[in-house]
Amino acid sequence: MTVQTTEKLTVQMTVPMAEVDVLVIGGGINGTGIARDAAGRKLSVLLCEKDDLAAHTSSASTKLIHGGLRYLEYYEFGLVRKALLEREVLMRSAPHIISPLRFVMPHARGQRPAWMIRAGLFLYDHLARRELLPGAESLNLRTHITGKPLQADFRRGFAYSDAWVNDARLVVLNAMDAAEKGARIMTRTTCLSAKREDQHWLVQLQKADGSQLTVKSRSLVNASGPWAVNVLHKLLHQGTTKTLRLIKGSHIVVRRLFHHPYAYIFQHPDGRIVFAIPYEQNFTLIGTTDLDYTGSLDQVAITEQEIAYLCELAGQYFTQLITPADVVWSYSGVRPLVEEPHIGGKEKAAALTRDYRLELDTDGPPLLNVYGGKITTYRKLAEEALEQLVPLLNNANADWTEHACLPGGDILGALPQNQAVLEFPVFIQHCQQQYAWLPPHLTERFAHAYGTRIHVLLKNRQSLSDMGDMLLPGLYVAEVEYLIRHEWARTTEDILWRRSRLGLHMLGENTERLTRWLSHHLAKHID
Repeated sequence: MTVQTTEKLTVQMTVPMAEVDVLVIGGGINGTGIARDAAGRKLSVLLCEKDDLAAHTSSASTKLIHGGLRYLEYYEFGLVRKALLEREVLMRSAPHIISPLRFVMPHARGQRPAWMIRAGLFLYDHLARRELLPGAESLNLRTHITGKPLQADFRRGFAYSDAWVNDARLVVLNAMDAAEKGARIMTRTTCLSAKREDQHWLVQLQKADGSQLTVKSRSLVNASGPWAVNVLHKLLHQGTTKTLRLIKGSHIVVRRLFHHPYAYIFQHPDGRIVFAIPYEQNFTLIGTTDLDYTGSLDQVAITEQEIAYLCELAGQYFTQLITPADVVWSYSGVRPLVEEPHIGGKEKAAALTRDYRLELDTDGPPLLNVYGGKITTYRKLAEEALEQLVPLLNNANADWTEHACLPGGDILGALPQNQAVLEFPVFIQHCQQQYAWLPPHLTERFAHAYGTRIHVLLKNRQSLSDMGDMLLPGLYVAEVEYLIRHEWARTTEDILWRRSRLGLHMLGENTERLTRWLSHHLAKHID
């Protein structure tokens, strides 16, 4: 739902021209990551996103920071190594929104031989240096806690480590860091046209209120995800040799199926991998599907067939059967995968590479097109993108993001540290002591969502009454004001489903009070 502000709408009002070094189209993980890296190198940056940050693909992931164990099957050793290295870099940079997660792979007859799985897990553990996560091990599911929810046929399994991430908040934190380093982040701003001139791109933008902005940019980055080829052809009037294959991934959420902190990875006979992950304390997240997609990119939704597929697959492993009626929430996203020449039967969607490709066009002011990628490798993608751009912009500043925390991640100081990951529960305890007037569960949620920025949210507040009215259970005016001022939240959906996952805990609740509050107070909190 889009909430109208009290600002007067002005159609076709043009404001003075802005000039920047880099203009980024796209407010997903790749776009915000590139904007952050560029701003940190002292380049002037403007990012435009036609909707909200992480409104599409980047908030519709399986919520994992992982090397991609299954990609070893397709000999994607370079991608897996890169992702494994990035896994620990990201965990150190944002320990509040990225947490270690142990996965269990049940094994049964008819699946890949146990020796092959052990060999794959050994390789997974040793392709890159591992400092934070324990290695793989074999499990006796008849005695291990993870065997209890499973059907009796599963007596043996394997455990390995990866990490969980709040994907939408990862995007927002990159945008925040970019803005704090001088970038201009313009959400709900459509790129109407981009014309190449001798020394710059001339870009026309239109904001939600109808006003327009003309921008001169020395370079242009097309990081529009599934829209990348459309933007290139229809907006920029440029060609490309790359082919994107749009793949829809859908997930379902059900009430908690197990009472332990482990996640599961299931191998399906059709070659697909499905995860079952503990989610938001009281739920289990199950996904994903991999289906070719040709519909509207603005209206992506799960089908009844996908729901049935995920329910049926889960029923092959868990003793507790689930039906479509048990699904409390679902979501879908479209991933733009780079289609390479077919090698070894890679025509299946599940086998397409999740690696990224960068295409630099220097026939005039630079144009960098970003194709594909995954959340785990976004920072490296951004770093490589800037390595291509900075020489063309006469910028000598070196890469920097590997050794920098994201906003709120500086639990133990400005530099990322392993102990910040390992001792994050201690940070929560300190916050609960410092803000003893808050309910402990609320402080814990704030600590995970905002990290050290909890002190910005709670500055000068000494009692629950200082938080303002409670607009919904556990959601106070103070937090809504923070999300508007610092995180570009504008609507009920932004707040309940992307800046937080409170919407999942409020299914059936009437959210009209929050919507009314936004309609009356939003404008005065926007700069």
